[in-house]
Amino acid sequence: MTATQVSAQELFRAAYDNRYTWDKEFPGYTADIKYKYDGKEYKGQVKISTNLKAEVLNVEDEEAQKAIHGQAWEIAVHRVRRAFEQTHGENIFRYGATDADGAVEILMGGKAEGDKYKLRNNEVCLVHRHIHGVVVTINTFSSHETGEGYLSHTYDSVYHDPKTGEQKGGKSDFVDEYEKVGKYSILNRREITTDIDGKPSVQEFIFSNIKLMENN
Repeated sequence: MTATQVSAQELFRAAYDNRYTWDKEFPGYTADIKYKYDGKEYKGQVKISTNLKAEVLNVEDEEAQKAIHGQAWEIAVHRVRRAFEQTHGENIFRYGATDADGAVEILMGGKAEGDKYKLRNNEVCLVHRHIHGVVVTINTFSSHETGEGYLSHTYDSVYHDPKTGEQKGGKSDFVDEYEKVGKYSILNRREITTDIDGKPSVQEFIFSNIKLMENN
């Protein structure tokens, strides 16, 4: 792939537009949540509103409530549909290396200087971004094809100090499963396995009884 064939920005924009997002008519939904962690199990409900705000109900344990809310917020924020110019209008794109498996590196300049991505089969398979004083690196290994864009299925994430390069915390491996509710693909299970001092710690979030809310 060379810049004379298609620009780095055009290639990245195509993958950006290929992500699965919820449309403006998304009504929000409610679901039962079962959270398993460290041999314990917590149950409650979650609500994602039409404006993509997350709420956790009937979970009394503070740490469990916080963990569930964090995942509900993550679910919502990644399904927001934003125009390419709104998110990346101040960024500059240029080609980096191409991996043996065909993944094309996109190096960022402008507002996102120092960030980089890799694209494969019109999907983002690596994200390396500076966020809130840390560097997060996410490798995606497989994805779900919805017919209206892709959703990550298996991926990992790790954080580093941007100045020293030192790893912060353990690497986490994710498995996401989705189901179709009405016309929307909605997460019904997420498993997160985090390496803590050489030992795996597993969190499981199971969403069931998912129901779209009715628009008022």
